[in-house]
Amino acid sequence: MRGRGASTKVMAAGTALEPLSADSAEDIAAQEFARIVESHRPQIFRFLLASLRDVDLAETLTQECFLKAHRNWSHFRGDSSAMTWLMRIAINLQKDYWRNRRQTRTNAVDLDEASEWLPNGERSAEQQILAKEQVAQVWQAVKGLSERQRTVFLLRYVEERELSEIAAATGLSEGTVKAHLSRAVGRVRAELRGTR
Repeated sequence: MRGRGASTKVMAAGTALEPLSADSAEDIAAQEFARIVESHRPQIFRFLLASLRDVDLAETLTQECFLKAHRNWSHFRGDSSAMTWLMRIAINLQKDYWRNRRQTRTNAVDLDEASEWLPNGERSAEQQILAKEQVAQVWQAVKGLSERQRTVFLLRYVEERELSEIAAATGLSEGTVKAHLSRAVGRVRAELRGTR
């Protein structure tokens, strides 16, 4: 009997906690989602900007990505990281945009803006001009890639994602990601060799 009394006290102590109200649970979920947005928004925006080369459109799709994520936050199972889940949403939004696009691009990122993404490191004017030319050549080469190759290339080299993360975000196998990445790198290198 003595053992039974001890376990009853432990059980009683466990039930002494106040239940979490629905409002408190919603507040906690909102705070958690706000942290996710704060930590992952720059990467999602950068990926979309690199993919679309349109600041306004990248901003719009970034907002749409987080709006969709917020609406479906309760369905996030945690099978992958939140970043992988968000990147998957962003990739789908990007695909939808390209699929539905009927007009030509406007407000594209110019070379001056793109070269600002590169580390400065106190370069001379000549080095800055060469860097801008190299950025233009790389963008031109990336623009010529297929949609899938471009997505994989940008996730790997702009967002610095691991192959497993790219596979999860795109829904492709890791082997397929490697193949697309290899082809993309080969095409970009060939294009750069041809323009120099």
